[in-house]
Amino acid sequence: MEKRTLKRLIDVAAGRIPADLCLKNCKVVDVYNRQVFSGDIYIAGGFIAGFGDDTFVDALATYDVKGKYIAPGFIDSHVHIESSHLSPAEFSRKVVPHGVTTVIADPHEICNVCGLDGFDYMLNASENIALQVFLQLPSCVPATPFENAGAILGAKEIGERIANERVLGLGELMNFVGTSNGDNDILDKIMVARKINKIIDGHCPGLTGPLLDAYGASGVANDHECTTAEELRDKLRRGIYVLVRQGTGCQDVLNLVPGIDEKNYRFCLFCTDDRQAWSLEKEGSIDNNYRLAVSAGMDPLMAICMSTINAAECFGLRDRGAVAPGKRADLIMFDDLNNLKVESTWIGGRLVAKEGAYLAKDKKVKPVAVEGKMNVNNFSEERLRLHLKSERVRTIRMHPIAAVTMAGEAHVKRDADSCWVRDNQDIVKIAVVERHKGTGNVGVGLLENYGLKGGALAMSIAHDSHNIITVGDNDRDMVVAVNKLVEIGGGITIVKDGKVLDYMEHEIAGLMTDKPGEYVAERLYELVTLARTKLNIHKDINPFMPLCFIALPVIPELKITDMGLFDVNQFCHVDICL
Repeated sequence: MEKRTLKRLIDVAAGRIPADLCLKNCKVVDVYNRQVFSGDIYIAGGFIAGFGDDTFVDALATYDVKGKYIAPGFIDSHVHIESSHLSPAEFSRKVVPHGVTTVIADPHEICNVCGLDGFDYMLNASENIALQVFLQLPSCVPATPFENAGAILGAKEIGERIANERVLGLGELMNFVGTSNGDNDILDKIMVARKINKIIDGHCPGLTGPLLDAYGASGVANDHECTTAEELRDKLRRGIYVLVRQGTGCQDVLNLVPGIDEKNYRFCLFCTDDRQAWSLEKEGSIDNNYRLAVSAGMDPLMAICMSTINAAECFGLRDRGAVAPGKRADLIMFDDLNNLKVESTWIGGRLVAKEGAYLAKDKKVKPVAVEGKMNVNNFSEERLRLHLKSERVRTIRMHPIAAVTMAGEAHVKRDADSCWVRDNQDIVKIAVVERHKGTGNVGVGLLENYGLKGGALAMSIAHDSHNIITVGDNDRDMVVAVNKLVEIGGGITIVKDGKVLDYMEHEIAGLMTDKPGEYVAERLYELVTLARTKLNIHKDINPFMPLCFIALPVIPELKITDMGLFDVNQFCHVDICL
């Protein structure tokens, strides 16, 4: 804030000069006392000046709230914008009407594909939009050395960008095994952040005991991979903030609310992590976390704090998170604390959304350096054949609403060439095809509990290296799905009987599109419906979101990369045959 802006803000607060805007007749949500009081809010230069009194001169503009609630704008404490399938500008259009005014985004999805070009695109594309976007420098590109990504970001590359004022720190330390073991390369990255007092995000699902102590000792500030009340308390005990997540695939709010109470709620905050456009369209963003928590018995004002001030304090964003003098005028209006539905959103004192309509005029950035990015070599039906030394095999057992998978076992059939053939079990073939360096790598495994019959689908969205992932009950359809994906430059394809039923392009790094959010949400819903009806995927499974995580070798138990089947607990590749 410049000196003259501060001087004017003080003069408005004292009633010496008129405010730019006065919100009249408010029920103000006070996050510091966890109370609601009646009053007016005076705004100048995009900041809250104060609450005024009867002696104040009239503001230049007045907005009568008519007794509705005014609360701080919501803060999404950890999100991958890429997972929405939307460009930053379109993402803003989807979340701001739901009351989200600030996000802390980790762009490690696009950085795994495009390196610093991807980071620069996200920084530039989120510069001139209504939504306030802060970024974290990805710490795990690639997530592990057991896969091929499109780039490598070491301490040197992180150091080239981390001093930017919109970069809050180091992104989630997904290699929690390496971190707890004091891996030299990871320590180099941590030190880049620590030397300039930047925050370090965590990612340690299921970690306990001395290894969790070691992970906390590294300096991590928070963790969003928390699924039980016991795990929540265990991490809070180590001084690690818990980010309570409700995404499209990973849904933890209802599991964690029982662990949150009057003593610890100030160290818990909400995030979405990965939320697709159709989920944003139908359910919302942080407002959805809020409603779920309140429906489970959480005090509404406690939920407001977890949506606002807790996140601001965790990330050192001292200029927001509360309705108080000197804070940014990032505000939301609604009329029911128990069933919150945002009616209006102000960012920097400017009305940017009203009754679901997005009012801001954002500037879009062309994705020149991050378009396409499909380099697939030596792929054929033969590469998908799964040769087995025995009929007793490991399977990846899918969880319907979580990123974790279970390590399963099965007895399967083989043909005359000792290759796997489909039988009546709920087991299908899954493969990861390397798409960055033209290595020709194809990792093949077996997926259980997915339900797919009579076709295949493929995506260029597969956390975190984002190679192509394809699932099918026959090799021909899987090849058609992959080849169509390469042809369109990335996205999603669905195939049955050798024919492409539908597809959707993702021209930005194979991860996102600049098409309108409403269109993307509708198309994703259509693809979900098609996959369930034509390929018989279980109705309790989102066909795409949980699948995205099956190539992520840092979340237990069994995963698959372009190099083969990976056991996260042993942290090494394993043979498919037992």
